[in-house]
Amino acid sequence: MNVQLILASASPRRQALLQLLGLPFQVMVADVDEDSITHPDPTINVVETARLKAITIAARCVEPVLIIASDTTVALDGQMLNKPVDEAEAWQMLQALRGRVHYVHTGLVLLNTATGQTVTDVATTPVPMRSYSDSEIAAYIATGDPLDKAGGYAIQHPQFQPAPNLSGCYASVMGFPLCHLTRALRQMGVIVTIDVAAACQQAIQYDCPVYPLILSRSKE
Repeated sequence: MNVQLILASASPRRQALLQLLGLPFQVMVADVDEDSITHPDPTINVVETARLKAITIAARCVEPVLIIASDTTVALDGQMLNKPVDEAEAWQMLQALRGRVHYVHTGLVLLNTATGQTVTDVATTPVPMRSYSDSEIAAYIATGDPLDKAGGYAIQHPQFQPAPNLSGCYASVMGFPLCHLTRALRQMGVIVTIDVAAACQQAIQYDCPVYPLILSRSKE
């Protein structure tokens, strides 16, 4: 498929991960009210939020494009933890997550504006958090990093390292599951020629145990 790819995200993490696929793309930021999506099921909520971003970008595009939109949430005991509004809420989130397993859900929506075809997918990853101390929480919050992260943390933060024993898709916890994206692109007729699993693992320095299953399974 010869069509311009548009990434509907201002996230530098998503932009860096998408670059690993070796496909040219442009960035357009969808300024949407994410709180307007209120579905209580986090796996549906992230897809509908990503869909809102894709539709918003599509309305601004004159030429045919393929839009890639994504959204991520953290779910603890079925309750969604999105970006904290301030340091106090970041404290509450990090204390609640400490020493427990939660789930990160990242929804993907691909929209071809020429045909109207839409492909959706969701990556769900269990994340076991270590028992970090209050002083570690304070030091991490002082960096300012938690305030633009779902759940109030970035798994890749080099000092905080909140979940060193992860055994699922690391990129999905960062907010952009590349193997899920690759199989969604296949459904759109876009062929990724690089070894996406190798490129992802090298970039994030993570030995992924789940990519063979993800890449071999078609989205049902």
